[in-house]
Amino acid sequence: MEDIYKIPSEKAEGFYKEKASKFISYLYPVQQVEDVEAAIEEIKSIHPKARHICYAYRLVPVFQQGKVQTMSFRINDDGEPSGTAGKPIYGQIQSAELHEILIAVVRYFGGTKLGASGLIRAYKTAAQEVCHAVNVKDKYEQTVIKIEFDYAIMGDIMNHIKSLDLVIQSKDFSLNPSMNVLFRKSIYPHQINLIKAKLLQRPVEDIEDDTEVEHVTFEPIV
Repeated sequence: MEDIYKIPSEKAEGFYKEKASKFISYLYPVQQVEDVEAAIEEIKSIHPKARHICYAYRLVPVFQQGKVQTMSFRINDDGEPSGTAGKPIYGQIQSAELHEILIAVVRYFGGTKLGASGLIRAYKTAAQEVCHAVNVKDKYEQTVIKIEFDYAIMGDIMNHIKSLDLVIQSKDFSLNPSMNVLFRKSIYPHQINLIKAKLLQRPVEDIEDDTEVEHVTFEPIV
């Protein structure tokens, strides 16, 4: 289905050497700019003497009519000649078809200038190495559903959410308890009906989108 996109499941590292210059690549899963900033600061703390930490990132895609249309991305040459670092790094992110990803490459100069073509090749290869080193998993376009419920059935709600492998984005256990839960957007009505069926102890075939469950409401968050 076209609501699927690929993301890295973990951090990874890569390495490339050309004419004594070292290129150390780092891959981080990221979802927002703050994640990118934190990752870059971490890399700087590991390599305080590095002259160049070049990077590119691509965040969560935006879907329109069931297809990826836009996404937030950025490239940074960090003092290298324009187009020789961030752009080839980003090219490897595109080639790997990955989102929610940051690739940063630390360069240590080896005494011999590589020229523009050499830099492009080196940053491209370093990014390629780290892409090959990482495990990848599928992720889906998601929507947030607010589930409100009585405390008496909170345990059942939690168990059913877990059985569907859904992610709880936030919880509010005040007087009127609720949870914001991430559902796969293309099939969330069916997933909600599965929860209703389990709560009502009825076959899912008997459940309609307008079937009500006492003391439970499901509200999409726009």
